[in-house]
Amino acid sequence: MEKKAGTVTGGQRKAADLLKALLCAYIITGILLLVLALLLYKLGLSEENVNAGIILIYVISTFAGGFVMGKLSGTRRFLWGLIAGVIYFALLILISFGIYHSIQSGAGSMATTLLLCAGGGMLGGMVS
Repeated sequence: MEKKAGTVTGGQRKAADLLKALLCAYIITGILLLVLALLLYKLGLSEENVNAGIILIYVISTFAGGFVMGKLSGTRRFLWGLIAGVIYFALLILISFGIYHSIQSGAGSMATTLLLCAGGGMLGGMVS
């Protein structure tokens, strides 16, 4: 039996769904970072407030990505949301390493960020 040229397998569909969810998460990240930069400019936020804002942005973005992935996958939503959150974190680390050519934060901070991203994605998947 031959496959038709236009058919999409289950793995290709999941990969496309994951890309859509990650794109959604990174678009939300970009928008929220612009809002945070505007608030920093206008209000002169402290470093603690900016760090809290960045953490909140990670959670909101991965929640949205997990939610989209959960809606698109239909089954095992929490697992697909978790996967979306972990891949979001991995891309975040790769982008940071590409820009700075080193890892700027310590292991504890990275572990916390990983847990926040994974938890946000999983929660988004469960809510979907």
